[in-house]
Amino acid sequence: MKYDFDEIIPRKGTNCVKHDGLKANFGADDILPMWVADMDFRSPDFVMKAIRERCEHEVLGYAVPGKSYWETICDWMQRHYKINASREELHFIPGIVAGISFAIQALTQPGDSILILTPVYPPFVNLPQNSGRRLVCSPLKEKDDHFCIDFADLEKKAQRCKIMILSNPHNPIGTVWSKGELQMIADICQRNGMILISDEIHADLTLGNSPLPHTSFSTIGEAAKACSITFIAPSKTFNIAGLGSSVCYIPNEELRKRYFAYLETYEVALGNIFAYVGAEAAFKEGEEWLNQMKEYLQGNVDFLLSYCKEYLPRLRVMAPEASYLAWLDFSNYNMGHDEVKQTLIKQAKVALNDGRTFSPNPYDPLTECRFRLNIGCPRQTLEEALRRIASVFEPSEK
Repeated sequence: MKYDFDEIIPRKGTNCVKHDGLKANFGADDILPMWVADMDFRSPDFVMKAIRERCEHEVLGYAVPGKSYWETICDWMQRHYKINASREELHFIPGIVAGISFAIQALTQPGDSILILTPVYPPFVNLPQNSGRRLVCSPLKEKDDHFCIDFADLEKKAQRCKIMILSNPHNPIGTVWSKGELQMIADICQRNGMILISDEIHADLTLGNSPLPHTSFSTIGEAAKACSITFIAPSKTFNIAGLGSSVCYIPNEELRKRYFAYLETYEVALGNIFAYVGAEAAFKEGEEWLNQMKEYLQGNVDFLLSYCKEYLPRLRVMAPEASYLAWLDFSNYNMGHDEVKQTLIKQAKVALNDGRTFSPNPYDPLTECRFRLNIGCPRQTLEEALRRIASVFEPSEK
């Protein structure tokens, strides 16, 4: 079956954050939403079919994930991540951000230090601080329009940390970490007795331009397996984030018991009927849809780079190797960060994620004049967003 990713799906008025949250977050609702990390593509037909079929049974009571759900999850993990997980090593989680929050509460105490690589997905910044933990940041380094890890800095800062939270692949720039980099992280964790939380929500979206395949952290070796909690989800992969469905994998028995005990004690890891039904359908039937969607995303990456080269030559673009999030650097336009932000909103009328929210330091040089662009949309939407930006920042070009 050939899927149509050029189709425009009206979303305004459906209570979606991306469109209906514009006024609250940007002060205007007549701007083009290119921010929240969900896609504007139609959710897959096989997921919608499974949900509709479940609705034919008109009792929507409490639900549990069935045997076929877990078999499907294990099969997907084995085929896509080379993880041979047993049912006992897995637990349903109602969203990865929630899962990370639970891990912080279960495995650390107020005042403990938690390590992150910055710039990074904002909840990694917010969750430790909001829970009374001490946030420790190891800044990434820019090299050839990509980010890389400063391992000397990471080693030094890991010495006083209980947990490291890793975005693998990395959000906001879609970097696919190499096996060598992950091995070095695992070694640092082992030397310092540090737990590693690996958020692999973007794992299935590794694109054709990536020089590397995705490597799941736990597959690196025994040291990685011993210290890690891995989170996966169908939410970004199949555009079903609203179902609140994810899974954690913990191969280390002692660590697993500590975390699972917290989940059970506080009863915080329960799902709903559609979280189970939707995820199972996605992982069971989604291979062809995913392949076509990734091909389309790669086309969007190629279009973004070619358009900017011609019409936005001063804009630096960090194109994703995985997922649909591009990191844009407006620092060549001789504007301050706030001026760029207001120009995007008020003149270009485009909503992008503010780069400053990806670091606790509001003047972090890696986030100054940086903004995140969501390219998970029909190409004509992406073209319109870029046209609007070019008309304001490079009016002589376009």
